[in-house]
Amino acid sequence: MSLREITENMKLAREYALLGNYTSASVLYQGLLEQIKKYMYTVRDSSVQQRWQQLWQEINEETRQVQDIMSTLENFQLDATPVKPSNHDDLEIRPAHVEQRYSPCPVRRPANPHKDSKPPNNRLSVAVRVQQRQSPRGHNEDRNRPSKGKEKKEVKEAKEGKEAEKEVKKFDWTGYDKDLVEALERDIISQNPNVKWDDIADLEDPKKLLKEAVVLPMWMPEFFKGIRRPWKGVLMVGPPGTGKTLLAKAVATECRTTFFNVSSSTLTSKYRGESEKLVRLLFEMARFYAPTTIFIDEIDSMCSRRGTSEEHEASRRVKAELLVQMDGVGGASENDDPSKMVMVLAATNFPWDIDEALRRRLEKRIYIPLPSIKGRVELLRINLKELELANDVDLDKIAEQMEGYSGADITNVCRDASLMAMRRRIEGLTPEEIRNLSRDEMHMPTTMEDFESTLRKVSKSVSAADLEKYEKWIEEFGSC
Repeated sequence: MSLREITENMKLAREYALLGNYTSASVLYQGLLEQIKKYMYTVRDSSVQQRWQQLWQEINEETRQVQDIMSTLENFQLDATPVKPSNHDDLEIRPAHVEQRYSPCPVRRPANPHKDSKPPNNRLSVAVRVQQRQSPRGHNEDRNRPSKGKEKKEVKEAKEGKEAEKEVKKFDWTGYDKDLVEALERDIISQNPNVKWDDIADLEDPKKLLKEAVVLPMWMPEFFKGIRRPWKGVLMVGPPGTGKTLLAKAVATECRTTFFNVSSSTLTSKYRGESEKLVRLLFEMARFYAPTTIFIDEIDSMCSRRGTSEEHEASRRVKAELLVQMDGVGGASENDDPSKMVMVLAATNFPWDIDEALRRRLEKRIYIPLPSIKGRVELLRINLKELELANDVDLDKIAEQMEGYSGADITNVCRDASLMAMRRRIEGLTPEEIRNLSRDEMHMPTTMEDFESTLRKVSKSVSAADLEKYEKWIEEFGSC
């Protein structure tokens, strides 16, 4: 399919919606959503793919508005049918309640053709004008006669994605607070974090596992079925600063799935019973937007071990609901369709505090260790790629001196070393002299002495005792 076809389908769907032919518009919108989704899978550039995903969400919102208008019109028609034989002979011309709310103008005035180029904000008034003359439905069909030749073609294309888009039609917002839904939708990452796999040094095994859990099932859906179904839970364990959150950002950037970034504040409410509803709604929305990845950072703050004396009743209910929803996520294990999968990706620095039932549901438990000597050199290259280095800088020697440093510690060393030349240059100067320094005067390369001076000040943040605890836990409960 071409961009031209997608553009023509979008124009045609919006034209039908503005003219009041909502049935055809709904079918075309559904086909358009499927065409955009298929086209997204052919785009390799992550930034372009992200813009297509935003377009898909906007078109999906237009589709929902059209369906809301259709249901409203059906309700008006049901209400108007028994009233018509009585005193309301002018029902075709002026339904009193609707006109008073939206359109006090003369009701038989045709729609302004110049409004076709406007966004779908005025569709309610269009719906009112259509309702004011909805009894003779044949008039609407006649007005669409110029586009009738294209309609059959577009309906045929829309049928290809009809089954996939039925989920959009079935999604039911009733029973949930609109504010809760909007709060969770804000946690969908729509902006590209711009972290790629190549930006993460070392950690080859965790990267392979995440690709296997998220990317490969989308590329080979026929293979990942039955016993080969995708992993529904992955727990990343390791000391602080080793790249767990960075891996999650890479998943959001590189993988073509909807990405929910959830924290404990997202699923916490001051009202009794509201937190459990938020957890349930989170997974309902995840199934709706599938394929989906739910990332829960610092999961130990939400799902610590149950049964302790410090545990609150509300916290226990939230844990129970989360465990129930995770076991029901299933995805490919239930319908053998990897494109509908929902994967929970979690990270923690305290794996020994996690509840046993949650540990079982997070099927893959991988250790994110401190960087090796090769990883430290690669991290130095990544952090210093925009910095001018003196000829005496030896990255291999610097990496050897940073044994036991985490990835975050190495980044701090690079940042501090990059500022050393500036500190020497402005030492003893007045504020006025500092402001008058030119860019050429501040252009000074970072030397080996800067790194050695920084290493004497910046120490590692992870102790040997902590590393021993992580290694002992992963040896007992790990599942790499």
